[in-house]
Amino acid sequence: MDRARRTLSQNFLVDGHAVELMIKAAAPEGLVLEPGSGEGVLTFALAEAGAQVVTYEVDPRLAGRLASRTRDDSRITVVRGDFTAARAPREPFAVVGNIPYAITSKIVDWCLRAPALTSATLLTQREYARKRTGDYGRWSLVTVETWPWFHWRLGDTVGREAFRPVPSVDSAILRIERRPEPLVSGRRSYQELVELGFGGVGGSVRASLKTRYDGVDAALQAAGVARDAVVGHVHPDQWVTLWGRLCR
Repeated sequence: MDRARRTLSQNFLVDGHAVELMIKAAAPEGLVLEPGSGEGVLTFALAEAGAQVVTYEVDPRLAGRLASRTRDDSRITVVRGDFTAARAPREPFAVVGNIPYAITSKIVDWCLRAPALTSATLLTQREYARKRTGDYGRWSLVTVETWPWFHWRLGDTVGREAFRPVPSVDSAILRIERRPEPLVSGRRSYQELVELGFGGVGGSVRASLKTRYDGVDAALQAAGVARDAVVGHVHPDQWVTLWGRLCR
């Protein structure tokens, strides 16, 4: 069992308060997909909160055990397989899960590509959640590039003692919410702008953008971005302003 847990990057959530924090952050309703049900602690909590849960578990032993326990529960469907290989539903749905550290980026990418996703509430390594939400004072390419369509928010910290086996680091709740309306009208032009800025030409956002765009100095001033600003220090909202000045 311990070998399987290490291989599958399994750290099971065993703390009831942490489960309550996840349910509060997710406010689950309607269809909810759960990556990695484990022993089903969060699965049952989601169902009790009113969600129709489709939970994925790649460990056949755990999946079989949970399937047996929920055989007569119409609120829960257990899928024995890899969540990241699943086809996203066409109807609106949310994702809620205590996800393996090793495949965090893969699960986040899956969520961001799903057209009908309304939100993702993920228990991740705390460092990852802080990086993606600008909590270190810097912003990552993934967050900036998706910002017009998704809001990223850092939630409560969940200490390592809430898991078994106990991991070496703490976790945090990462909340990704789809915006009702995008902040920009041109996905491709916005992403091209951001990717150029993150390309690192010249050492500053200004130097990078001036290789392709006219009016960069005026756009930086309108966005409140210093002329010598490095890319990680530019807030996603400032990128939206830059797009409005340089690409429309």
